[in-house]
Amino acid sequence: MDAGLLSVILGTVLVRVETATQDLNLHKIVGFWREVGVAPSQNLALKTRKRLEALFLTLSGDELTGKAAYDSSGSCETENIVGSETDVSGRFVFPAKNRCPVVTGHRETHVIDTDYEQDAILRVSLHWQGQDFHVLKYFTRSLEDEYGPGFWSFRELTADVGLYLVAWHGRCAKLLKEVSLAPRCAEPPG
Repeated sequence: MDAGLLSVILGTVLVRVETATQDLNLHKIVGFWREVGVAPSQNLALKTRKRLEALFLTLSGDELTGKAAYDSSGSCETENIVGSETDVSGRFVFPAKNRCPVVTGHRETHVIDTDYEQDAILRVSLHWQGQDFHVLKYFTRSLEDEYGPGFWSFRELTADVGLYLVAWHGRCAKLLKEVSLAPRCAEPPG
C-alpha cells in the first residue's frame, strides 16, 4: 500500500477515535502491556531482528516511562524510554536515541483507544532519517489472550492497511511481567 493512501486511512481512523482519548486517564494506562498486532505503513516491522514483545508503563508527573522488552535474535533485551505528554491527551513524545551521529528523530505515541483493563490501540509515529513511519499497534494486558474485545476494533481499523499478528508467547514478555509485578523489598533503615 502506498504511504499517501495509508496516511489518509490513518488520518480517518484518528478523526474517528479522537474523542475516545479526550479524557484519557493516565493512572489507569500504567502497568503491563503485551504487543499482539501490528499494522505498519511499511514492511519494516517484519524485517527487524529486534522485536518488541511487551511494555511496562509507569507514570511520574507528566512523564510516561516505558520499560520495553524485546526479543533480539533469540535473546531478551530491555530498554527504558521516557516520554512527555503533549498538549493532546494521550499523545506522548519520546526522543529517539542517537545510536550514531547521523541518526536523529523522535517517536510519538498516541493512545487512540483503550478500555484500560484488557486492551489498547496505539498509533506510533517515527520520524527517522528524513522519513515518516506510522504503525498501529494492538496491546493486551494478558500473556495468553490475544483476542480481547479491542482486537475486533483493531481489525476494523487496519482492514485496508494490512495486519501482522505478532502474538507469539515470548519469554521476554513473560519475564518483564514477572519482574515488573514482583513485590519490591524495602530498603533497610540507614
